Amino acid sequence: MKRFFKPIEKECSAKKPALSPSKKDGETTETSSEENSKKDPLKFVTWNANSLLLRVKNNWPEFSNFITTFDPDVIALQFIVCSVIAWEVRMPAAGSKDAPKNHQELKDDTKASREEKLILMRALSSPPFKNYQIWWSLADSKYAGTALSVFHFLLSALKYEPDGRVILAEFETFYLLNTYAPNNGWKEEENSFQRRRKWDKRIQEFVLQCSGKPLIWCGDLNVSHEEIDVSHPEFFAAAKLNGYVPPNKEDWGQPGFTIAERKRFGAILKEGRLIDAYRFLHKEKDMDCGFSWSGNPIGKYRGKRMRIDYFIVSEELKDRIIACEMQGHGIELEGFYGSDHCPVSLELSEASSDSEKKEKKNLDV
Repeated sequence: MKRFFKPIEKECSAKKPALSPSKKDGETTETSSEENSKKDPLKFVTWNANSLLLRVKNNWPEFSNFITTFDPDVIALQFIVCSVIAWEVRMPAAGSKDAPKNHQELKDDTKASREEKLILMRALSSPPFKNYQIWWSLADSKYAGTALSVFHFLLSALKYEPDGRVILAEFETFYLLNTYAPNNGWKEEENSFQRRRKWDKRIQEFVLQCSGKPLIWCGDLNVSHEEIDVSHPEFFAAAKLNGYVPPNKEDWGQPGFTIAERKRFGAILKEGRLIDAYRFLHKEKDMDCGFSWSGNPIGKYRGKRMRIDYFIVSEELKDRIIACEMQGHGIELEGFYGSDHCPVSLELSEASSDSEKKEKKNLDV
């Protein structure tokens, strides 16, 4: 399947809203070698790989077969790496200790990091991934990262978040935002509740500022919006860590399923006029295939699952949603490929031409 994307001038996206300041030197812009390229990507995959390096070492054949079969235009990874596959990668940014980091390059200044980089790049240079171009957004350590892989060419500027949790890409007719949201945590601390509240506020600000083009927002968003989005609502609502109970009742429960997080997420969707693509198509609870994260297969979390990985789209794209699916199922975690998350896929129909839009408008009248 051929994919071609129309170039977008770097200057056009310099004034677009972003979660972090626009890059100056080194801002990435890619253009297609096909001057008449016009098509935007239509098939997407997002996956929190939970250490991309481990997935490459232990689970690459299964994941590669999935990519070959589904044939996505974009892979978005979160990792601990993201492609439209969106990935989680857990690979540190290039740069020696105490030196400025290059968040677009994998670390390779030590023997261990060079070996890790070589393993990754060999895997990503082999079928079916060799035909994708990949962009990294990496933190200073192995804590978090995202990656974006696009079949053939990404034709716009990319913007990054310094801690590796965001990649924002602009295509001809929409923005693509790949994020790895920080976990809410269990306590009212700077690196948990407070950090997540600040994150949600910034996402909401971005969504409200994002104009001119529709938005596709994907990744591990670390929240289950409604009770239907978890397998055992009572269990998750009453969950505690070491018996600790937060003073505010809205912060009680499993991170990702607290009332406070769910309210903020609902507000982002409502105020941003955004649609949860999976729930738009799937109204009923599906105990086998309706979740993207599963707890440890041993212990009290066995069989306990949440839907925390999403494709969120602007309302103007909802009529183009063909399919949105969780690619994992069952208590034995088939389709999770070694991660505690399974891939999530999205398919869109092609954008209507101006004449088709006009005809539809006349029919509606």
